[in-house]
Amino acid sequence: SWSGWWGSGLSDIPYPCVVLGGGQGDIMLQQEAGAQGGDTFNVSRLRSSSLEIREKGTEFLREQLDAAQKELKLKGEECERLSQVRDQLEQELEELTASLFEEAHKMVREANVKQAGAEKQLKEAQGKIDVLQAEVSALKTLVLTSTPSSPNRQLHPQLQSTGSRATLSRPGGHTRNKSATLSVPQLQQEPTTAPPANQEDKELDSVLFAEFLSWKEAPSLDRSSAFISRIYREDIGPCLSFTRSELSQSVQSAVENNSLTIEPVAMTVLSMVKASAIDCGSPKKCALSGLSRTCRHRIKLGDKESYYYISPSSRARITAVCNFFTYIRYIQQGLVRQDAEQMFWEVMRLRREMSVAKLGFFLTDES
Repeated sequence: SWSGWWGSGLSDIPYPCVVLGGGQGDIMLQQEAGAQGGDTFNVSRLRSSSLEIREKGTEFLREQLDAAQKELKLKGEECERLSQVRDQLEQELEELTASLFEEAHKMVREANVKQAGAEKQLKEAQGKIDVLQAEVSALKTLVLTSTPSSPNRQLHPQLQSTGSRATLSRPGGHTRNKSATLSVPQLQQEPTTAPPANQEDKELDSVLFAEFLSWKEAPSLDRSSAFISRIYREDIGPCLSFTRSELSQSVQSAVENNSLTIEPVAMTVLSMVKASAIDCGSPKKCALSGLSRTCRHRIKLGDKESYYYISPSSRARITAVCNFFTYIRYIQQGLVRQDAEQMFWEVMRLRREMSVAKLGFFLTDES
């Protein structure tokens, strides 16, 4: 029917079509022509849409490509900058490492040098300590066994018999007697007629003993104490007062500072020695007294290079003072283990030796 055809056929025609009449064949032709025209239009429209989409897609892709290229360029620049920073850091790290290694090697070398020096000083100090300990032990043994009533003959060789003293005084070569604190005093003088100690009468002087007890509480060589001041005034000063006052003062200072050296002059050298200066004396003239005497000993003051020839009398006076200072230093260092009265009488004996030496009495060594 017409309505069924229209509803089923003409509804698919994209454009309206007016049928003015005619037979069924004409209507079919018209429908076929309309269908062919619609297909052509659709194809054309699809082509134009495809071209438009392609152009837009190409344009979008081009924009994306440009953006990616710009971003890639920025990334490349950033990578190049970071690479330069990395190279710079690596170079600085290498320089710092080399500097640290060099400094470490330098510190190790310095530490090794210091360690070697410290070990050397330690060995030397240990050797000195051993020597000093041996000397202190020997001195303690000598001092502890020496009293005014029974003096030790090794500590006081002048108490030995003439034969034994001559035997002990013949060592080969020169001997050196220095007024050091730890040196054993070698007393070479004594009163010409000294009675045995156990038969000698003696009585304490209360003033002198009181001054000694006061000094013993804090023993020192300071002249501010009444005990030391009295001995300087009555014994040391007169005993070391020689004709040459300036040299006498130097000798006293050297004795006080433990820097005086007394050494014998060999007999074979006496005839060959020529005095380099009048002030130093000569083997035939005493430098302290200025008298013409045979000088068998010479002294050296501290680190000075000059030697002064002295007569036996001058040597006896100097050694008497040295012996006093040595015993006082023993007391000061706590090496004397005796009661106060025994120490006092030993000091008085040493003071008597200084007085006797000042008066010109001294022992001669026949050997």
